[in-house]
Amino acid sequence: MGLKASLSRPFAALVVKGINKWKKNAVKAQQDTLLKIVGAAKNTAFGKDHKFASIKSYADFKRLVPVKDYEELRPYIDRVVAGERNVMWKGKPQYFAKTSGTTSGIKYIPISKESMPEHIKAARNALLTYVHETGNVDFIDGKMIFLQGSPVMSKKNGINVGRLSGIVANLVPAYLQKNRLPSYATNCIEDWEEKVDAIVEETIHENMTLISGIPPWVQMYFDRLTEKSGGKKIKDIFPEFKLFVYGGVNFEPYRAKIEQSIGRKIDAIETYPASEGFIAYQDEQDNKGLLLLAKAGIFYEFIPADEFYNDHPTRLSLGEVELDTNYVLVLNTNAGLWGYVIGDTVKFVSKDPYRIVVTGRIKHFISAFGEHVIGEEVEHALLSVANEEGVGITEFTVAPQVNPAAAELPYHEWFVEFSTPPADMASFSKKVDEALQKKNIYYFDLIEGKILQPLVIRSLQKDAFVNYMKAQGKLGGQNKVPRLANDRKIADDLSGFIIVAQTKNRGDFN
Repeated sequence: MGLKASLSRPFAALVVKGINKWKKNAVKAQQDTLLKIVGAAKNTAFGKDHKFASIKSYADFKRLVPVKDYEELRPYIDRVVAGERNVMWKGKPQYFAKTSGTTSGIKYIPISKESMPEHIKAARNALLTYVHETGNVDFIDGKMIFLQGSPVMSKKNGINVGRLSGIVANLVPAYLQKNRLPSYATNCIEDWEEKVDAIVEETIHENMTLISGIPPWVQMYFDRLTEKSGGKKIKDIFPEFKLFVYGGVNFEPYRAKIEQSIGRKIDAIETYPASEGFIAYQDEQDNKGLLLLAKAGIFYEFIPADEFYNDHPTRLSLGEVELDTNYVLVLNTNAGLWGYVIGDTVKFVSKDPYRIVVTGRIKHFISAFGEHVIGEEVEHALLSVANEEGVGITEFTVAPQVNPAAAELPYHEWFVEFSTPPADMASFSKKVDEALQKKNIYYFDLIEGKILQPLVIRSLQKDAFVNYMKAQGKLGGQNKVPRLANDRKIADDLSGFIIVAQTKNRGDFN
């Protein structure tokens, strides 16, 4: 055992002791965080405009600070981007995380000198919490790979600009630099397929012990490794591979294929990082809930998802939430985002401590007929049936078909790339539809009332989603395929990848 591995256990115990203190007092930690960040920003332009100096409680804050999305905050953000000081947070940001919004085009998310360390600390603590729970330190002495965006940054009015993963790549602690792969030169390759091939060349003969990234792009890396090695499983290429760290999407749709590629089950840690802040991570191997980071420079608010589009939706602090309720997540951060709707929906699975699961995106739903089907529901419906029947799913997305062929009722159209297709597509489609009806009473009523016909599954060619993302210029990095859309844009683009025409409402092959 190396020095770093041997020191990690006592260090992990010390860190977890500190985490446990705020875990037991998360509501108090949140109250303190609100007053601290409001106090720090009271002399900024935003703080003066919203009377931060008079805020003494969450009730004051709600009354004075409205909930806004990026576009609504843009007048302030544009001033920050232009180089103005003391607009939303004291001074200027240390970085801008550059992201692509569905409605806002390029977005520039400020990262301050106060918020950046919280990103790094949370990533570190996710690993140390795992070390403390399991005692597994073997991965620390091996090579670690983080599949991420390019670390090359540009400048905007004197401020470094890059993708969050690229910014973080420049800040990896010195004690991990010798263990980290790929090389800086390879990490800078912009073309994702070229980059993955270069990463394979650099890593295939290394002692890889930790692999991290967004599941679909990790799967691409695994596929290329298997191809390069002549068909070997990942466990045979990397016998000491101990830990998989992931985030960005729900792992369940990818779990079966990734474990098949590896050749065995492996410990995994789910994380919930965002450009706006590191929000949560999995702190127990047998618990799928993610520990909400209540003391990390972020004050969280929660709006019941079914009220979000009301004129005056309910806003709740951490101490007011309930279990098993879908909430829109709102952030207030020590980088100067206030009442900021990040777009994600979450559900609490525990309040002692506060743990969440990410259920989807508030703008990614289907409600063409009032059903408001969300990501959590379609994932459960498809995967529960697929797991029962030994069906393998590579990727999928769902869209409404509101203008079907003559004499047909509208329906939900599912575009699915199978790694192991169903033996009987009609039976499989019927079971998935029934599973969705059980999860969503509105969808059930629409099917029962003959407003909708049962869903239709379109089976897609191998690599359909990879080729779609490539065509969109979004292959790799932090990019993800939306599970749901309330329009036909993605569906129409994927129609060219359908394997064979299918009939009516049961996904039957012609």
